[in-house]
Amino acid sequence: MSHLSSPLVSIIVAVFNGAKTLQQCIDSVAQQTYINIELIIIDGGSTDGTVDLLKANQENISYWVSEPDKGIYNAWNKGLTQVKGEWICFLGADDFLWDAQVIELISQQLEKIPSSIRVAYGKIMLLDNDAEPLHLVGDSWGKVQERFKQMMCIPHQGVMHRLSLFDCHGKFDESFRIAGDYELLMRELKTADAAFLLNVVVAGMRQGGISSNPKESLVLLHELRRAQSMHGLPLGRFWVFALVKVYIRLILWKVLGEKLTRKLLDVGRRGMGLQPYWTQT
Repeated sequence: MSHLSSPLVSIIVAVFNGAKTLQQCIDSVAQQTYINIELIIIDGGSTDGTVDLLKANQENISYWVSEPDKGIYNAWNKGLTQVKGEWICFLGADDFLWDAQVIELISQQLEKIPSSIRVAYGKIMLLDNDAEPLHLVGDSWGKVQERFKQMMCIPHQGVMHRLSLFDCHGKFDESFRIAGDYELLMRELKTADAAFLLNVVVAGMRQGGISSNPKESLVLLHELRRAQSMHGLPLGRFWVFALVKVYIRLILWKVLGEKLTRKLLDVGRRGMGLQPYWTQT
């Protein structure tokens, strides 16, 4: 079946020294049943064999470059200068499209979305340290619309951005280190709606790093609040509650140590009927 009359989908991947995981990311795009895709990879000047990997996969990459950059948002902005697609998805080298049919399924829904909607998103699968599934993340827009004004509750690896979003609002703000994706989406979604892609798991996302480090979580929360202030949004209870939880984790980390704290946090999750997370990342 030909998809050349369907929307061109651009996948932009930022990578720096990601040779261990980038091949899976590239393969997940190359194996899609939907053929109207372009893959753009922006490498920050890797020294771990990433460039050799890019050269070896050139037939599956529409554009790539390897040069020093100023971080992930600078890399994604570079990628935006190369896109030709109507819809754009942003991934890191640790991420990958969940299965070979996912862009096919997404495209069928994107074709039905009104042109006034510039953001569409589906669920993503969080993975543990062994790349095994932990749990799905992503709720419908009706459930998260108000909370989004206080927290990043849309999984960015699952977001499809219409090209006109950037024509209207510009590129990522590179002064952010972690929350630049949230600030960009805030420009649109503080007054507009997003579309939720039904029955779609867009990508797999490896956990660790920022997600499970309370000090990095503090940086993230402060950047989220800066983005909210930029857009005139008041301090909200969801953000305050998240900040309190991070400080509790920091105190427990210091008093009990990281290993015991992770176990204790998962005891609490089980008590709430949730799957273990902290001992798996």
